[in-house]
Amino acid sequence: MPLKRELSLLELTLCGVGIIVGAGIYAIIGKGAALAGNALWLSFALAAVIAATTGLSYAELSSMYPKAGAEYDFAKHAFGNKAAFIVGWLVIFASIVGAATVAIGFGNYLEKFLGINWLYGAILIIVLSTTVMLAGIKLSASVASFITLIEVAGLLFIIFIGVPSIGNVNLLEANSINGILGAAALVFFAFIGFEEIARLAEETKQASKVVPKALLLSIAITTLLYILVSISAVSLVGWEALAKAKNPLAIVASKAAGSFAFSALSIIALFSTANTVLLVMLAASRIMYGMSQEHALPNVLHRLAKGVPYVSIIVTGVLSLAMLSFGSIEFVAKAVDFALFIVFIIINLSLIKLRYEKPEAERPFRVPFSFGRMPLIPVAGILFTLVLATSVELEVMVFGIAVTIAGLIIAILYE
Repeated sequence: MPLKRELSLLELTLCGVGIIVGAGIYAIIGKGAALAGNALWLSFALAAVIAATTGLSYAELSSMYPKAGAEYDFAKHAFGNKAAFIVGWLVIFASIVGAATVAIGFGNYLEKFLGINWLYGAILIIVLSTTVMLAGIKLSASVASFITLIEVAGLLFIIFIGVPSIGNVNLLEANSINGILGAAALVFFAFIGFEEIARLAEETKQASKVVPKALLLSIAITTLLYILVSISAVSLVGWEALAKAKNPLAIVASKAAGSFAFSALSIIALFSTANTVLLVMLAASRIMYGMSQEHALPNVLHRLAKGVPYVSIIVTGVLSLAMLSFGSIEFVAKAVDFALFIVFIIINLSLIKLRYEKPEAERPFRVPFSFGRMPLIPVAGILFTLVLATSVELEVMVFGIAVTIAGLIIAILYE
């Protein structure tokens, strides 16, 4: 029995927006403002361009190979089993650590509201997410879509209350060009998550056409939201206040609508972290399932019950819970970014290689702009990603490389 194809373009796009928006924008906007000043919106625009270069590669490859294994399948067709295993290994590592990190964030929010220990809150959201996933993709997508609408409503509220203040500051006034570029590298992480849409391909109707559309729509929608939110925020409270705030968007809301708005935005941030945990775990379970189908992971991981990959879901939940036992995983969480940079480089290289080796292969979506057979946008994606990788701390880079080498060793031994 295959996975159930139940997701429409709307549902998949909402899942994509939910993954990308996450909790990042609610915190990272203040750090970006500290670097870029009033020109923060320009940093978001640049970050969107960087994200779109790799997003377009995902779109073409997912139209060619609409499989749950996503990155694993892309790399396998281009570079073979070992490279594919390393990519899959890094994606699973990034997903599990990412889910646990955001779950800790959820626990911290819940501790502020209810006074319970953060660990109980983190355990609660992982268990709840696992339970929802076991109920099937339709319920998972419905819950995620509903919460996404709440998240977007919060951002639209920020945009709405800031409209009367637009013109109060010079939106082209930046701290420095380097500040704009530095902020772009920082806020790029608010776009990470688009890649996870590709892992829901086997549960999407007409996946080869719908998945690329959902990928690009998700990036476009979040780009528009981010730019408008940043313009509204700096216009209303100024970049200095944003930079100093621990909960910057809640500060913006309270400036215009009082303490009730502050509490409302804080609650939306809580919902946002919950949604991120659910969607990241969902994507992680699907790549495990997809790799198991290809016999790159134990066969038990692609067992289904009523179209639900219950074993891979349970394993995802257990591994996410296990990560919580380390308490603070901030250092490991930083390595997630570096791991994803390696994945992005390999995915862009995969597209380039397949353009040369399989030029006649069916591509319902094709990345524009080529020089001969050489697609130019993936080349830009590689260069952008390499630049971003240099912003990672050296010790984090070393740890990320060690995780990659561990994946290579396992690939050699497993084969």
